[in-house]
Amino acid sequence: MSGSPKLDDMLREAILAKPQSVLDDKDVMHALVAANERAMGGNIIDLRGIAMERLEARLDRLEDTHRSVIAAAYENLAGTNQVHRAVLRLLEATDFESFLRDLGGEIGEILRVDSVRLVLESNQPEQGRALERLGEVLSVAEPGFIERYLTGGRGPGARQVTLRQMQTGTRQVYGRQADWIRSEACLKLDLGAGRLPGMLAFGAEDPHQFTPQLGSDLLSFFAGVFERSMRRWLS
Repeated sequence: MSGSPKLDDMLREAILAKPQSVLDDKDVMHALVAANERAMGGNIIDLRGIAMERLEARLDRLEDTHRSVIAAAYENLAGTNQVHRAVLRLLEATDFESFLRDLGGEIGEILRVDSVRLVLESNQPEQGRALERLGEVLSVAEPGFIERYLTGGRGPGARQVTLRQMQTGTRQVYGRQADWIRSEACLKLDLGAGRLPGMLAFGAEDPHQFTPQLGSDLLSFFAGVFERSMRRWLS
């Protein structure tokens, strides 16, 4: 018996009725190309097939990039919405105590951070102790502490937003929560002429939540709004 086996009549009719479905099926096309290469023999190089494989690989890479760009856009949009909601909640406070209470409560929940701390510098110990009584979210440090904390003692020049990972948090900043802090976002605050600087620290148990590779534009915007709110309460 010689000759090639014939297609089943029903399969042949289905292919003839919808040939585009065969072309659109990647697995079927791979099988057809492989069968064609086997029929040509091992001493023939199919340059067209090689070109098709390279184009297919390039298309796969483009599709992966496309998916990554879309995912990043959705993530950025979600982050923008979070910061906007936090800013609106920040502006709703009617007094400084409720401002601090919201900062350590609902605002931290909106931003999905595990710890929120506001650090203010003061050269008057009595004033510092009085401020700390307003809530656990607030801590007071000696002048120069924030710059040293942000730069590791390497001198002035701290950025407005510092993102970093750590083995454990600093108790002077995070208090009892320091032991499980693994990454943080530190926002340096300019509280106005004649005032010592402040710092807003967001701590996270996840070591990958805040890393130096992440963008800081949204946090810079939040820091700007927070600075203006603090100046209003301190005036």
